[in-house]
Amino acid sequence: MPQATTRKLGNPPGAEPDAGRQDVGLAEAGALLRIDLGAIRQNYRRLADMLPASGCAAVLKANAYGLGAAAVGSALAREGCCTFFVAHVHEGIALRETLGAGPTIFVLHGLFSGAEPLATAAALTPVLNSPEQLRAWRIAAGRNAPAALQVDTGMGRIGMAPEDFVALTDADFAGLDLRLIMSHLACADEPDNPANGRQLETFIALRGRFEKIPASLANSSGIFLGEAYHFDLVRPGAALHGINPTPGRQNPMAPVVRLHARVIQTRTLPPYSGVGYGHAFHTIGTQRVATVALGYADGWHRRIGGAAWYQGVRLPILGRVSMDSIILDVSALPPGAPRAGELVEMIGPHQDVDAVAEAGGTIGYEVLTSLAERFHRIYAGG
Repeated sequence: MPQATTRKLGNPPGAEPDAGRQDVGLAEAGALLRIDLGAIRQNYRRLADMLPASGCAAVLKANAYGLGAAAVGSALAREGCCTFFVAHVHEGIALRETLGAGPTIFVLHGLFSGAEPLATAAALTPVLNSPEQLRAWRIAAGRNAPAALQVDTGMGRIGMAPEDFVALTDADFAGLDLRLIMSHLACADEPDNPANGRQLETFIALRGRFEKIPASLANSSGIFLGEAYHFDLVRPGAALHGINPTPGRQNPMAPVVRLHARVIQTRTLPPYSGVGYGHAFHTIGTQRVATVALGYADGWHRRIGGAAWYQGVRLPILGRVSMDSIILDVSALPPGAPRAGELVEMIGPHQDVDAVAEAGGTIGYEVLTSLAERFHRIYAGG
């Protein structure tokens, strides 16, 4: 992992750079992304308090949902989290370099051929998703190799098929140090979906052979299905990062991100002017517009409509999102506002990540993981 580069330009008191990334200076960036590590720690405490008999891990795959695994992982470790999940080996190696030797780091996708020495050197624990992965890990890692087992209880995505799981013999596990038996819920964000109960019943039946080994089933939304789903360890990811784990209800988690984009220029367009690519919008009368430095290259996808906000005033997005810019209707603002270089709110108190996702017909996960590298990032409350 490259050494951290800290630029003080634009960093307010108390802000922390994300270790292991090149920061973009405030004067150089078209948008400012503020990540509240204190809110992430608060969200972890909120979830952990719901689990009197279970442990709480943290899923930091995809660079902590795009927010920076080094900074987020360090903050959660200071909060007492000692178990982490990533998707790939390289994510686990980077997190190990940040967190040191103490925490347990599970690799959800297991190991591809040739990655076993890397996992061993970084003390990573693979989640074995097939008999083939199990055999390869036994051969490569030797005796007392740590491992987790994942069984597919009804999602159809990853994990051992129930019949393969049942067919495993004691000889298949010889020499392995089994740390966890796990599965994943497909419909946890739909609490009334009967698939949740079916998966729970299947998981209980399949793990019966390994009752002395810790078990894990619940993701972020699964935690809110009740104690029956908690087992020994829960695996929140999205909820830690502020995404609502209970769609349709008030978000119980604290907001984590704020995104503000810079105004490039403000103009007055005459009636019947085409706006943006394809002239997807036309003015009717004289209309004041502002162009801001944010686009689909920054993760603000073309299909996201909605608005920005400036001093409490809603500014609708006009026409199509471009690669590097968005056009806003600023007719509701006083003449001269906003000025070039000022910031408008894209994610914040007026519209959170889930609201932005809804405007684009997607989910908060995609919005967060799409946020680009060329923002100036401020980490606060760590």
